[in-house]
Amino acid sequence: MAKKLVALLLAVAMVMSFALVAHAEDEIVDGKFTTTRHITVEVYDRGNDGGSDPTNNMYTDYIKKGMLEDHNVEVEFVKVPRWTEVEEINNLLAAQKAPDICVTYSYPTIQTYADMGGVMDLSGLLEENKDLAPNLWGWLTENNIYWDRDPVDGTIWAIEARLATSNRVLTFVRQDWLDALGLEAPTTTEEFEAMLYAFKDRASELPVDDASKVIPYSVSYDVGWRAATLIESFIDPNISDREYYINGFDDRKVTQNGTKEAVRLLNKWYNDGLLWDNFALYGSGDTTEDDNMKAGYVGVFTHNWDYPFRNGVDSLNANLARNIGPDAKYVAIDPFTSSDGSHTKFVPGPVDRKVFFPLTNDEPLACLLYLDWISDPEHIEYLQIGEEGVTHNVLESGAIQTMAATGDAIMNSGMNIDYTITCNGLKLADPEKTQLSKAYNYAEIDPEIVAQADTYAQTDLHFIKNVNVGAIEAEAGIGDTLSSKRDQVFDQAVVAPVDKFDEVWDEFLEDYLSSGGQDIIDERTEKWEQFFGDAEMLP
Repeated sequence: MAKKLVALLLAVAMVMSFALVAHAEDEIVDGKFTTTRHITVEVYDRGNDGGSDPTNNMYTDYIKKGMLEDHNVEVEFVKVPRWTEVEEINNLLAAQKAPDICVTYSYPTIQTYADMGGVMDLSGLLEENKDLAPNLWGWLTENNIYWDRDPVDGTIWAIEARLATSNRVLTFVRQDWLDALGLEAPTTTEEFEAMLYAFKDRASELPVDDASKVIPYSVSYDVGWRAATLIESFIDPNISDREYYINGFDDRKVTQNGTKEAVRLLNKWYNDGLLWDNFALYGSGDTTEDDNMKAGYVGVFTHNWDYPFRNGVDSLNANLARNIGPDAKYVAIDPFTSSDGSHTKFVPGPVDRKVFFPLTNDEPLACLLYLDWISDPEHIEYLQIGEEGVTHNVLESGAIQTMAATGDAIMNSGMNIDYTITCNGLKLADPEKTQLSKAYNYAEIDPEIVAQADTYAQTDLHFIKNVNVGAIEAEAGIGDTLSSKRDQVFDQAVVAPVDKFDEVWDEFLEDYLSSGGQDIIDERTEKWEQFFGDAEMLP
């Protein structure tokens, strides 16, 4: 009965959406609605100290003005806390109060509400109005628009934003710490380990005001992300598409072969006093770890490829320069060696956040025009670099050099990705200018340091293929629960006594698997066999 009700709701929703599209088309003249429309758009609230109001600033004004002039659409931004975004979106969807345009990193959340009839199927809207969205189709291409399209019934519950760069995660070390101890940057896992021991054993020689506070290697509660390059170096660089997919529900790779041995090494380092001892106590959004870095106590950490350079005058490197001295800075290294001697980094397809419309959206065409508007190359460029003399300067070479902004010109996210929701990564209208500007896109940061990080981030990449077998029902509604249990697997195993490591890892992984993880693995196995038989690799 419940399934019939859901099916009926979906059928009604599809009819309503097509009717709305047809009705709206009749009222558009030269790209503009003849009567003003109003839409609401989700924007992340990152709670940045000294940041701008995410719903009311220079960039929201630019979008509102442009959408009203170009399409006669009023835009209202609705803020959602970044660090609890999945929970908040769940609550808004359940209450039928979600913004007309929603953004999330969690596809299972979308699938859950799609199964309940609460999310709009975008297939008809996208395909029947292709001529009204040339920027959206031109930027995302069929690859990202159809990334999540069901291979059987053709439904599209969300479109995937596109990554403008494949850069993902890197490891960073204090260059002045290396210099103080006469060390070279490590290029192998063994050299990296030796460096950590040197930071611990020779802490009194380091440029810190209290050697007892030295943290050789800092990870957070999210070990799977914050030790990603180490973990990936333990995975077979020649892993089959089949094996990677079957164990690939969790992007922290908790069930991939090799991950346990990587965590065993972290466990050894933790018990030898090389890791931040309290890392598991501080959850998402907590600033304690960053505060340790800014105060100068952290030697090495792994994070997003540009993390030390972000946030202008409040970046890690800018803080170090002020608090410690001009030589204090983090530089990228690429130390973790795979079994074949490479520095393998597993990179998913060029997809990022998922953009979807809840069924409560009564202006789907206006929202489609919004997505097209923010996908226009000129609009992306303005949102990413702002105004000359206010947020950037133009160098003689033509490169854009970002400068520290103030007031409502402050970007709360790197390159304003919270507004360029179909694009993540620098993408100026001129591709040559984009390449010239990459190293200058971080205020108060030496471009050579950025360029080095960019080079390492693109070394030995292993691109993951899109395995589209339709919805995995076992994944629906379980993402948050399994993510929490996954963090427990990592955290508890890292801090366990060395002789208890296997016991702790196996116990917490079993809990993860019995709480839904094994069901996902089993269904993924069945779906692979259904679509690809006994093949190990995709074309």
